[in-house]
Amino acid sequence: MTANPKPSRKEQILQSLALMLETMPGQRITTAKLASEVGVSEAALYRHFPSKARMFEGLIDFIEDSIFTRINIILTDHKEAVTRCSHIMHVLLVFSERNPGMCRLLAGDALVGENERLRTRIHQFFEKLESQFKQVIRERKLRDGQEFAIAEQALANLLVSYAEGKITQYVRSGFDKKPSADFNEQWQFLMAGK
Repeated sequence: MTANPKPSRKEQILQSLALMLETMPGQRITTAKLASEVGVSEAALYRHFPSKARMFEGLIDFIEDSIFTRINIILTDHKEAVTRCSHIMHVLLVFSERNPGMCRLLAGDALVGENERLRTRIHQFFEKLESQFKQVIRERKLRDGQEFAIAEQALANLLVSYAEGKITQYVRSGFDKKPSADFNEQWQFLMAGK
């Protein structure tokens, strides 16, 4: 039996920040509160991150790496466009469900009053996700000669809007209304006119 390696101080800081985002909705997270939660001085935080914005960026990097790594696996393992889109959506919703603090970042809720660069990063995340959906939809036409009943840009935007809505609803409900709730039934409805 192997023991799990102890997370680095940098990882501890990010894990504590994510937990605080989950457990302190509506409250501004200060470096003093974060340092207290981690059990270090504010100066120790700044040895690992030059600013609070960089700490948030560390969480955004984690979100991007987690989601897009899984998307790449889906694209390798599955060839059918509807299946790919369904799996991509499911991965995003389940990731959100398992990481409620990260949802506050994705919904923009935790970024009020923070550096504009952070909101830009979240916007870019969703733009990249929409581009990924659009690519999958476009490949369906090229590979199978089949088109969806709606333009690829419009469908990709609809899928991202659905995901954003589920994530925002999760945050707004105090993490009670799970993003993956009713997914299968809703997905069948969305794809009824495929």
